Amino acid sequence: MCGIAGFTGDKNQKLLKAMNDTLVHRGPDDEGYYSNGRVNLAMRRLSIVDIAGGHQPISNEDDRIWVVFNGEIYNYIEIRKSLEEKGHKFKTDHSDTEVIVHLYEEYGDEWPVHVNGMFGLAIWDERKKRLLLYRDRIGKKPVYYSNKNSELVFASEIKALLEHPDITRKPDLKALYGYFGLKNISSPSTAYSDIKQLLPGHYLEWKDGEIKTRPYWKLDFSHINKDISEEDAADRLLELLEDAVKVRMRCDAPYGAYLSGGVDSSSVVVLMSRNQTEPVKTFCLGYEDDPMGQFVGKQDDILHAKGIARKLGTEHFEYILSADKFAEHMTGVLSAFDEPFSGTVSTFFLSILIHKHVKVAISGDGADELFGSYLTHRLAQPIENYLKFSAKGKSSWGDLKQNEKDLLYPFNSSEQFTFLKGIASSKLSEWREKLHVFTPGQRKELLKGEFLEGAGYPHLKDIYSTLEGESTARDTLNKVLEIDQKELLPNQVLPFVDRLSMAHSVEVRCPYLDYRIIEFANSLPYDYKIHNGINKYIHKKAMEKLIPRGIIERPKEGFVQTIYSWMHGSLKGWVKDNLNDLPRDIFNLDYVKALEKDFDSADNNINNKVWNLVCFSIWYRNVYNKK
Repeated sequence: MCGIAGFTGDKNQKLLKAMNDTLVHRGPDDEGYYSNGRVNLAMRRLSIVDIAGGHQPISNEDDRIWVVFNGEIYNYIEIRKSLEEKGHKFKTDHSDTEVIVHLYEEYGDEWPVHVNGMFGLAIWDERKKRLLLYRDRIGKKPVYYSNKNSELVFASEIKALLEHPDITRKPDLKALYGYFGLKNISSPSTAYSDIKQLLPGHYLEWKDGEIKTRPYWKLDFSHINKDISEEDAADRLLELLEDAVKVRMRCDAPYGAYLSGGVDSSSVVVLMSRNQTEPVKTFCLGYEDDPMGQFVGKQDDILHAKGIARKLGTEHFEYILSADKFAEHMTGVLSAFDEPFSGTVSTFFLSILIHKHVKVAISGDGADELFGSYLTHRLAQPIENYLKFSAKGKSSWGDLKQNEKDLLYPFNSSEQFTFLKGIASSKLSEWREKLHVFTPGQRKELLKGEFLEGAGYPHLKDIYSTLEGESTARDTLNKVLEIDQKELLPNQVLPFVDRLSMAHSVEVRCPYLDYRIIEFANSLPYDYKIHNGINKYIHKKAMEKLIPRGIIERPKEGFVQTIYSWMHGSLKGWVKDNLNDLPRDIFNLDYVKALEKDFDSADNNINNKVWNLVCFSIWYRNVYNKK
């Protein structure tokens, strides 16, 4: 799917079309409109299921309930059969969209608990005169909205909302303050004061000018199954993952898969190959140059992907990205987000290749956040153990016995111990804050007083403090994973997966984010996730008989671009131009100049800070002073 847009109030076809025309720049397969004088709905459709007959908006039998839908319902076949047995009549041949209106008729507001899918959608109920917005459980698809003058405006992209005359571009300073720590804007806020984002697993009701938001599903780490054996857990995970892959292969359009050569993407491709006779089309990203040699290991993606592709007999394609091409497209990248963003953006470039061959790509995204892989995940138990040792007076490397040092793995050397000691805190939010791009203290130096005052400094509460207080998990690693599933996954990982692929009209499906796998993973003990230093332990155990040992044991490298290397080479002038273009009414330029001086000295410790500012500069120029 491509996108949805709409607003309540009188008919305005010109405005509705203007909003709809902003959704996904490449040509859609289909677009549709519905207006009745009280609500206006629009959509642009990338046809994936029921290509010929699944046109939107779609209504129920008596045209009293209407839906516009961005996403996919993977279990629509089973749902349709069940609804037909209950007497519901369908107009289309096999549209997954149509099951939504009948599910709503049958089960009311809680209908999403019956579906397995990704979605951002709107339902107009003519009988009750109310508009409902829904977002999928984990936040794969976005839904943005604004409630002004008792009317509701919504869309799957911010740029569509900005077409509405009542919505301004006034920045949300508190949200932007958070960007300089997190690399992204944290929902429900956006970069704009007038616009909010619906939280994952939530729905919004608009009626008589009033809105209410409620959850229909929540993450839950409170019921850990300590009795399940490793073997049973691995078998169950494989069973769930294979079915999650199979239902995501339900498609009337050509599809393929990401293949980086890591355990996650390789697992997906292996399971796809087991469930189809034709070779799977696979896609990998490589890099043309790496002047500093800093990311030379990323070229291993190409080699590992080629190896697994050869073993499985896939039809394999590669996209080789250059530094110049990267810089050339960054304006388009930030435009796809509609907000400042300095996380991974590689999906944008790989999707250029994928778009030439298929409409749908199945990926391994989400496994890291479920089973543990990132630095913050690897820090969790060592910090907990260090604090136990420190409470007993053992706060130096020399104080520890060998078995105690082993419990700090992989931070079990003198140098790594020093890092661990500097980070450790009894509050998870405090040590997470130390890993921010700019810490609160650094942001005080970076940003001007007027900006900080408008953002609410010094009374701003870090997002991790709130999430820590809401956590249902009891151990440190599961707490970190719960926080990342609430914050990092929907606000950074899934935006770069979804927004940057949809910029090229490619739909990405993520089997690991099947709600059944999420709920199962979140019921597992922490040491099934990181076990004796092995990341994603139970996942690797589940796949050990299906993919080569070399892939299982391959170190985590991440799907990232070589920008930190390029910034010190061929893109250095481009970087400095963007730093010099930062708005003077927001930033303390003396601090930026000092940062630039450190950058000139090839201080790699500040690369993430420089990149964060470069991305903000590009976004700000796009929105507020286009040249």
